[in-house]
Amino acid sequence: MNTPNKLTILRVALTPVFLALLLWDFPYHYLLALAVFIAASLTDYFDGSLARKRNLVTDFGKFMDPLADKMLTTAAFLGFIELRLGYGVVWVAFIVLMREFSITSLRLVAGSGGRVIAANVWGKTKTVCQIVAIVSVLVGEAMLNQSLVAIPVTLFDPVRACYSTLLWFAALLTVVSGVTYFWENKGFVSHKK
Repeated sequence: MNTPNKLTILRVALTPVFLALLLWDFPYHYLLALAVFIAASLTDYFDGSLARKRNLVTDFGKFMDPLADKMLTTAAFLGFIELRLGYGVVWVAFIVLMREFSITSLRLVAGSGGRVIAANVWGKTKTVCQIVAIVSVLVGEAMLNQSLVAIPVTLFDPVRACYSTLLWFAALLTVVSGVTYFWENKGFVSHKK
C-alpha cells in the first residue's frame, strides 16, 4: 500500500476518535475534537497532493479517498445532531447524506462497468466548504463553552447563526456538486443496457 493510501486509511481511523472526542463531555473536548478533525482533514490534502506529484494515483485511492471524506464529515454532522449544534442541522445532514448515498451508488454502478468516477472540482469544493463549516462549528462552540475568557451570553446566538449559515452554504454546494456528478455521468443512469 502506498503512502497516499495509508493517509486515506489514517483519515478513516481518525474518524471515530474525532466523534468520540466531540460527544464526550469533558473540559476542552471541542478543542481536542477540532485538533483531530483538522489533522484528519489535512490527510485529505496530503494524500491527493502526494498521489498526483509522485504518480501514485490508484483506483483504490480514487474510490476510498472520497469515501473517507464522507465518513469524516458524516461523523461531524451526526455529532452536531446529537449535540443540537446548528440551526436546522438535521436538514443539513439529510441533504448531505442524501447526496453522498446517491453519488456512492453512482460510483458503484460505474465500477460494475469497469469505470472509476474520481472526485471532480465541484466535489472537492463541496468537501472544502463542508470542512470549513464543520471547523467553524467546532471553533464557535469551543469559544462559547470552553473559552478561558468569558464570552457574553449575548454573543451565543450570533455565533451560532454565523456557523449555521456556513453549514447551509455547504449544504447548497453539496446539492450543486451532486447534480454535476449526475450530469457528467448521465450515461450510467440511462435506461440503456
